[in-house]
Amino acid sequence: MQNSLKLTVICLVFITSFSCKKEQKVIKPTEISFKKEGELTLYKSTSDSIITKLDIEIADTDYDVETGLMYRTSMKDNQAMLFVFPTMRQRSFYMKNTQIPLDLIFLNNDQFIVSFQENAKPLDETSLPSQVPAQYVLEINAGLAEKWLLEIGDRMEYIDNQ
Repeated sequence: MQNSLKLTVICLVFITSFSCKKEQKVIKPTEISFKKEGELTLYKSTSDSIITKLDIEIADTDYDVETGLMYRTSMKDNQAMLFVFPTMRQRSFYMKNTQIPLDLIFLNNDQFIVSFQENAKPLDETSLPSQVPAQYVLEINAGLAEKWLLEIGDRMEYIDNQ
C-alpha cells in the first residue's frame, strides 16, 4: 500500500510539472515620461516679444546630461529639455539612443542664442557641435526652431522649480 501511495505521488508530481505550461516573462520597455522641473520663455531680440513658453525638464547632473532625452519615444511641442552647464565652452552633442528628431539651441551665459543644430536625426552618433562657446543647450522637437523663426540673438529666461 505504501508503495502504491508513493507511486501515485510521484506520478502526480511528474504530471503537474510537465503538463503545466510555464509562463514566459515579457519585459516591456519602460517609457520615460516627461518630468516638468521648470518653465522657459523664449523672446525675440528685436522686439522683446514672447516667441513661446515651454515646460522644461532640466539636465544639470552628470547622469541627466549623459542620458538627456535618450530612450524616449515622444515629446510634446510645449516641452523641452534644458541642459545647464557650470561654465561657457564649446559643446558637442549626439543622438545616440535618442529616438526623437530634435533641434538643439545653444545659448551663452547671458541666455542669448549663439548657434543651432536643426533637425538632428534619431540614433545618429555624428557630432553636433555648438561652433561657439555655450553654457546652455535647449532641446526641442525638430522643426520648431524654424517654425518659431528663432534667430541668433533671441534670448530665454527660465524658472527652475526643483
